Amino acid sequence: MTDLKQAKTAPTDLFWGTADDTRFGMLGVEGSGQHMQPMTHFVDRDAKALWFFTSIKTDLAHAVGSGARAHFCIVNKGQDVQICAQGQIKKVEDTAKRKELWNPVAGAWFEDHNDPALVLLKLELADAAIWASTDSAFVFGWEIAKAHLTDDNDPDVGTHTVINF
Repeated sequence: MTDLKQAKTAPTDLFWGTADDTRFGMLGVEGSGQHMQPMTHFVDRDAKALWFFTSIKTDLAHAVGSGARAHFCIVNKGQDVQICAQGQIKKVEDTAKRKELWNPVAGAWFEDHNDPALVLLKLELADAAIWASTDSAFVFGWEIAKAHLTDDNDPDVGTHTVINF
């Protein structure tokens, strides 16, 4: 359930809460010509960043190269919050961070956090667009009906904002 008040008054908190609760999204590198790819992310509020594991063999790792601009899109479980974040993405050599983020799911693809095929990517967040909508069928229906019955053609079913990190 989305708190539309939070979306309007504390969108940064809504961003981090959604990123914490949603374990994957779609990651794409600008100008690469590639489709966005489903990726699991790791939240780092202090660094204002999202981290990812991938293989050195992937098109994604090649597209990032020594650095690029990327977009990461998340839809929450209730499908009433949609986020598109963007910023600089780069490969990072950080053994401590690889060990910190390591988990059994990553172990399905890699031997361990020291696997030479493992690449750690860091998306340094610049900004994010957030769309939050009502999850109430009644409110949605009321707003649609009201828009048809009045001169107000814009039903109030949610909010949109952009935050900067």
